[in-house]
Amino acid sequence: MRLLLDTHSFLWMITDDPALSVAARDAIAAADNEVWLSAASAWEIAIKHGLGRLPLPEEPDRYVPRMRERSGVNLLPIGEPEVCQLHRLPPIHRDPFDRVLVAQANCHGMVIVTDDAVIRRYPVQTLW
Repeated sequence: MRLLLDTHSFLWMITDDPALSVAARDAIAAADNEVWLSAASAWEIAIKHGLGRLPLPEEPDRYVPRMRERSGVNLLPIGEPEVCQLHRLPPIHRDPFDRVLVAQANCHGMVIVTDDAVIRRYPVQTLW
C-alpha cells in the first residue's frame, strides 16, 4: 500500500505522539508499505512555523528533511498532473494543503493517513 501522510500524521509520527492511531502506526511500520510526505505538507509546516504557530527544535528547512529521511519517508513533489485535478474536487473546504493531498492521493493511487474528518469527506481512500 502507498501511504500519504497528512501533515499532522507526519508530525505525530516523528515525535512519537500517542495521538497517532495504532492502525496508522502499524501501517506506517509495515515493511511492504511505501510511506510518502507531500511537499505540500513541508510547505504547510514551514508556513505555520514562520507564523509562530508550530514550534520546532530547529528551522523547518533542516528539520523536515532530516526527520523525513531518518524515518524512511519518501518525498512526493507537487506536480502539474495533481494541481490540474484540483478543479474536480468537491468544494468541501478551501484548505489548499488538504486539497493538494487529496489530488495527489487520487493521481498516485495512495491512501491518506489522516485523523481529519474533513479530508475523509472527499472521494479519496483514507486510513486512521
